[in-house]
Amino acid sequence: MSDIKKSIELGKRISELKEKVLETSLKMSRSGLSPATWGNVSAKDSESGLIVITPSGIPYEKIHPKDLCVVDLEGNIVDSKWKPSTELPTHLIFYRNKSWINGVVHTHSIYATAFAALQKEIPVVVATLASGVGGSVPCAPYTKSGTEEFAKVALDAMGDKTAVLLGNHGVVSIGSTLDDAYTVAELVENAAKIYHIALTAGKPNILSDEEAKKIREKYLTKYGQK
Repeated sequence: MSDIKKSIELGKRISELKEKVLETSLKMSRSGLSPATWGNVSAKDSESGLIVITPSGIPYEKIHPKDLCVVDLEGNIVDSKWKPSTELPTHLIFYRNKSWINGVVHTHSIYATAFAALQKEIPVVVATLASGVGGSVPCAPYTKSGTEEFAKVALDAMGDKTAVLLGNHGVVSIGSTLDDAYTVAELVENAAKIYHIALTAGKPNILSDEEAKKIREKYLTKYGQK
């Protein structure tokens, strides 16, 4: 394939990713998973390693696909007239250390963030959490956001799960696609709501780690059209 054709195809893929990132950002904002301009979304082109991420501090309703930022895995700006999200280091550390992922979503959803404020994990109170996250949602200790330390603490706390609570801050979810990452963010918030309601009614039954692993394995191998 000629270099010109490769460049055209890359441009097309990046353009499609920009549309997808904007669509997901608007959905995140309108659903209440993140208020105002808080939260951020990114997607990676698996072939080139280039990442499309939301710009810093611009209301999602006012963003056009051309306003989205394109960076490489080192955080160098490839195409952008705006500053990328201040949480770029967090997105980058997940892409660098989990090569299978192609989407990262950072929300400030109310119920999940309430548990982050308590520095308390969300246990497996519903099977869907085990399916999507792989077990309980761990909580990283509070660290100043937008820093390399913040990113490392989040990565370490997440372990082999697909979501992590950020102490006194919010939630990060990941996926093999951006759609998957967003679905995980929804599952986390839903589980947090259910856990909160269950706690007010009595003592919730928590599924064991062993059962959570079985549910996750079934989801990965048999769910959908697999």
